[in-house]
Amino acid sequence: MDEPVGAVQPAQPIARRPVVRAAAADEEPEGPPCPSCGTPNLPGRKFCRRCAAPLQTREQPAPLPWWRTVWPFRRRVRNGSGRALRRTVLALVVVGLLFAGFLLVPAGRYVFEDVRDKLGGTAEISPAGATASAHAPGHPASAAIDGLTNRYWGAPTLGSSLTCVFDKPFRLVGVVVYTGVSTKPEEFRQGARPTEAELVITTQDGEVRKKSVTLTDKPGRQTVRTGISDVVSVRLVLKAAAGQGEGRPIAVGEVEFFKRT
Repeated sequence: MDEPVGAVQPAQPIARRPVVRAAAADEEPEGPPCPSCGTPNLPGRKFCRRCAAPLQTREQPAPLPWWRTVWPFRRRVRNGSGRALRRTVLALVVVGLLFAGFLLVPAGRYVFEDVRDKLGGTAEISPAGATASAHAPGHPASAAIDGLTNRYWGAPTLGSSLTCVFDKPFRLVGVVVYTGVSTKPEEFRQGARPTEAELVITTQDGEVRKKSVTLTDKPGRQTVRTGISDVVSVRLVLKAAAGQGEGRPIAVGEVEFFKRT
């Protein structure tokens, strides 16, 4: 008869003995080294087999010089390629070209000075003296620049001229002419009045500019715009007149000159 089986105490576990395996051969030692730890890696790997650092870093392109990104090259602008410097240089070039055009090109200089005439102020400038090629008795050339419109220079014939000279060159922006023996309507037609004239303007360098002027046959001021620099003398030559007759000289009541301030 078999004996009954009693409780059995569990056996103490025995740890498994380590198995020695042959070391695996290193991956291609001639592969690209990791930029972080220097471990060689197989070509084509994206991450290091040891530290998992990225292996394929994107190389940043070198900045383009600013002059290669300027129109008309239409090059793609990259970071650090001098965008601010490029814009500054372009702006300076444009301003320089405009300034040179205004100062060096005659048409540009004329526009520039004309804008200054319109934006700036004006002031009357008195001639240093006046002479006439001819005058009627009692009506000398000085009567045309004395500031009074009830006195006048009396020209005996057409073609007579009044010349005004100035102490120093100035920018002549306009001339104002009063025709007739008086500005009063009831007295205006008592003498002959010029209706056409020519301004002969001489500058400091000897250049002569001529401007034809049509004068209305009515009392009051008549303004002629000029816009000429470095003026030293102005001659008014009478070309046509109304109301001429025996003993009636052509009357120029006053001539005024205005400079830019």
